[in-house]
Amino acid sequence: MQNNPVTPRDILAAGTDLPVIVAPMFLISTPDLVVAACKEGMIGSLPAASQWTSAGFDGWLTDISARLDALRQSGQKPAPYAINLGFRKITPRLEADVDLCVKHKVPVILASGDIPAEMVKKIHAYGGIVLQDVASADEAKRAVKNGVDGVIAVTAGAGGQGSSMNPLALLGEIRQFFDGVVALAGCVTTGQDILAAKAMGADMAVMGTRFICTQESAAEPEYKEMIKKATADDIIHTSAISGYPANFLKDSILAAGFDAAKLKKEGAGADRIQPPPGEASKAWKTVWSAGQGSGGIHDIPTVAALTQKLAQEYADAENALLKKLGYAPRPQSPKPSGPKP
Repeated sequence: MQNNPVTPRDILAAGTDLPVIVAPMFLISTPDLVVAACKEGMIGSLPAASQWTSAGFDGWLTDISARLDALRQSGQKPAPYAINLGFRKITPRLEADVDLCVKHKVPVILASGDIPAEMVKKIHAYGGIVLQDVASADEAKRAVKNGVDGVIAVTAGAGGQGSSMNPLALLGEIRQFFDGVVALAGCVTTGQDILAAKAMGADMAVMGTRFICTQESAAEPEYKEMIKKATADDIIHTSAISGYPANFLKDSILAAGFDAAKLKKEGAGADRIQPPPGEASKAWKTVWSAGQGSGGIHDIPTVAALTQKLAQEYADAENALLKKLGYAPRPQSPKPSGPKP
C-alpha cells in the first residue's frame, strides 16, 4: 500500500501556525519584517524589487536564511519565507533573481504576472512552491496550466495590486476547476477575516496593510499614522500611480500634488501619471498604498503582539461560529487550529 504524496497544501499547513502570508510590500517589507513573521508562524515575504541590485537581493536572502537557521538551532520552528518576483515585465535582472532564489532554495515564490512554465519547473526542481497572483478566473486558469502549486486570489479592496472582483465570485469560480492551494487577498485585517477566508474556500489569507502598521515595518511613521486615521472612503482605486489598478491613500495623493477626485473618477482606466522631465517617479515612494481594511487598523503593535491578537480573534470567531451552528466550542488553546490536517 502506497502512502499519499505530501502536497504543497500539506507543506504550508504543517509549516504555519496561523494560515497567513504577510504580503510582499515594496519598500515596506524587509528581512526584519520577514523574520518576525516567520518567527510567529506566518509566511513572511518581500519583493526582490525592494533591493535595487541582485547583489543586494543576494545579501538579503543570505541574511534571512541565517536568521531563520539561528531560530531553528535555538529550538524554534519558524514558518517558511517567500519571495515575490514580478513577471509582468521581463527584465534582464529577473533571470538573475530567479537564479538567486534557486541558489538559496527559497521555500515559496510569489509570482506577480504569468510565470512561465519553464520558470515553475526551475523552482520545483529544488522543492520550491509557486503561488501566483490572479485577479480573474482566466488568470488562474493560465497559472494552473503553467504548473503553479497555488494562486493568490486578489480581490476588491486589496492594497498594492488591487482588483474589482468580489471574493465570493472569484473564489467560487477558481474552486470549480482548481483544488490546489488558494490564498485570499483583499481587506483581511482581523482573525475573523482569516476564518472567513477559509470558510469561503481559501487555504490561507494574505495580509498586507495590517502589517504596514507594525513596529517592524519599514514604512515611514507618517504612512502608518495615515493608515490609522483612514477609512474605506479614504482609499482610491486607480491605475495612475503605478500603471496597474491599485488602491492608495487619498491624503497621500493630495500631499503629492495630484487631483484625488479626478483619479477616483477615472479609476482603473486612468493613464499613468508621468513625472516632469528630469524627475524620478513619485509612485510608491510618496503616494502610499493601502487596502480598504484600513478602517479597522488603529494601532502599531509589534508583529508578535499582533499575531497573538489575530490568533485569539481567530479562535474566538471559530468558537462563535461553532456555537451558532450548534456544535460544542473547541477547547481553549493559545493558538488557533489553523489549516493543520
